[in-house]
Amino acid sequence: MSEGDTKTAANDLLKAFAELPPAPELTLETFLACVNANRPEAVTLARQLPDNQIAQLVLADADIAAGRWQNAEARFRAMPRQGISQLLQPLLVAWAEQGDGRTDTALSTLRPYVENPRFRALFALEAAMIADLGNRPEAAAALYRGVEADMANPSLRVAQILASWQARTHQAAEAEHTLVTLESAAPELGIAMPALLANVTRKPVPGAADGIAEAYFTFAALLRSQDANDFSLVMIRLALDLRPNFAAARLLASEILSSDHHLRAAYQILADVPASDPIAPVVRLRRAALVDLLGHPDEAMRDLERMAHDYPNSPLPDERRGDILRETHRFTDAVAAYDKGIARISNPEDSANWVLYYDRGVAEEQSHQWPLAKADFQHALQLSPDQPFVLNYLGYSLADMGTDLDQARKMVQLAAARRPNDGAITDSLGWVLFRQGHIKEAVTTLERAVELEPEDSTINGHLGDAYFAAGRKIEAQYQWRRALTLNPTPDDAASLEAKLNTGHPGAVLSGQ
Repeated sequence: MSEGDTKTAANDLLKAFAELPPAPELTLETFLACVNANRPEAVTLARQLPDNQIAQLVLADADIAAGRWQNAEARFRAMPRQGISQLLQPLLVAWAEQGDGRTDTALSTLRPYVENPRFRALFALEAAMIADLGNRPEAAAALYRGVEADMANPSLRVAQILASWQARTHQAAEAEHTLVTLESAAPELGIAMPALLANVTRKPVPGAADGIAEAYFTFAALLRSQDANDFSLVMIRLALDLRPNFAAARLLASEILSSDHHLRAAYQILADVPASDPIAPVVRLRRAALVDLLGHPDEAMRDLERMAHDYPNSPLPDERRGDILRETHRFTDAVAAYDKGIARISNPEDSANWVLYYDRGVAEEQSHQWPLAKADFQHALQLSPDQPFVLNYLGYSLADMGTDLDQARKMVQLAAARRPNDGAITDSLGWVLFRQGHIKEAVTTLERAVELEPEDSTINGHLGDAYFAAGRKIEAQYQWRRALTLNPTPDDAASLEAKLNTGHPGAVLSGQ
């Protein structure tokens, strides 16, 4: 279970459960494993756990699947009103009432929560979908408008729901705006935008069971934001039990599993997203990234090449190809991949495109094409002024070459002001100060950088150089030795060895 292999865990625990004397702990562990592995035995085990909240939700799901809405409602009403369940419970009760054909009762159940400003948007969205499904257009419109007013930056799922209502009520321009503005926060959605717009009139919740799944998904996202990953995954499993092709839920589950280093499970849970789903292109991008992380970059590259063919108007597949090539130090090939991606940009002035020029600039700098790299970094800054990552890379590069040090310092200082706790940017500022000959300030700044990124070889090596310049030669030797133990690049390792052998960092200060 701790490795994310829920299928094997469920098999083994079911065998143990069959062979060992009854024990509450084993029953609970086996039940949870079956829930996470989507095993049918979860329902049988749930009946042996009358006081367990998740077990009652599993049994309610079984009632819903069989059309026993009143039984499901009774189970939801019996949930203890404590912790997060005091928010989830009224949503589940309302959707069960809707499933039983009592739309007005369901809306009455949620009304006190919609009128409470603390969680108004959350409850208003669910109430709007209930009114929408129950053919109460005026109530739905008022509730959707409330959600619009309360949610300045909706998530993908909320934006899909709002845009669907807008499109179905003759607000086509507003629907397009709701979806297109998502790209600024999540550029990868650009590849799915044509499909999202083409399917915008699709009703987000075709039935009450889908509404229950939406409620589970909403709370899974809430729990995820509070780092309660295990419970969040359980909520997603409950959602998928009712709505197996729920793409947004599968994406969230994959994100959680990936963050917990369960890469194979993160990959597998995306397998059942239908190719017809509007966000299927995003799922394909995520799967290719996971294949790369699993140690199969060539397979990931082939997947991305197929995507580039399937989505000729999107730069994202070529951009991701460039990223993989850059990670494997194939910098010239990475530049060629980024060239293809940039050629596919449909709106060259879009500020979101800064990242492509920045990525190509990094690959060009690493392949010793500095004039091209500098031009790309400058173009990235034209698209997104004061972008800290671009300012940092360009400023550091200038400092490392010992040119335009005053300009480099201004750039890195601006980047540091925007990201004061970024170890790499703090290192760049220390390095610029060092190259200008401000040794005391450089030492202080680089010590701060090492505190922020203690396992970074380059930063530790820079601190060693600064210590040497400050006359602290024993400490310099220590930092260089430490840097050698932190997986430096071959070139950096050779440089560190030379410093240790000669006892001198070489000519590194401005003017030397």
